[in-house]
Amino acid sequence: MRNYQRGNKIMKRYLKKIVVILLLVFVAIQFIRPVRNKSDNILPTDISKLVNVPADVQVILQNACLDCHSNNTIYPWYAHFQPVAGLLSKHIQEGKNVLNFSDFGSYSSRRQLSKLTGVANSIKDGSMPTSSYKRMHKKARLSDEQKKIIINWSESSKGSLSIKNN
Repeated sequence: MRNYQRGNKIMKRYLKKIVVILLLVFVAIQFIRPVRNKSDNILPTDISKLVNVPADVQVILQNACLDCHSNNTIYPWYAHFQPVAGLLSKHIQEGKNVLNFSDFGSYSSRRQLSKLTGVANSIKDGSMPTSSYKRMHKKARLSDEQKKIIINWSESSKGSLSIKNN
């Protein structure tokens, strides 16, 4: 019985040390700050400079797309804490690598048309906005009507880009 109690005390001591170490690591990583994806400037390469973006489309894009697919993310409160800040930064960078509405004008004509097709297809197949984003952002849960608006806008924008590029 004595050995059991002694072993239990040793185990508790190790557990306390592990908890303290984990707490110190958590506090230390709070000083690691990823670069923020924040710019109040609308660049000449922004999609709105190339195609008409009606107000209803802009609202949908702002609520469901632009946090990850532009140079201006609106960060939630929990983005100030690691490791969440690092994960968000990585997710945003991946999203911008796929499509960046702020840099849309720097894409080739062919790529612009492809990206607009991708926007429509992603909305149709439900892959965008991602389920993890919709879980945390209620406004990103698009209704059928909102999906139709984005798909129609994407299709009509492809038409206007084709005319400009010919």
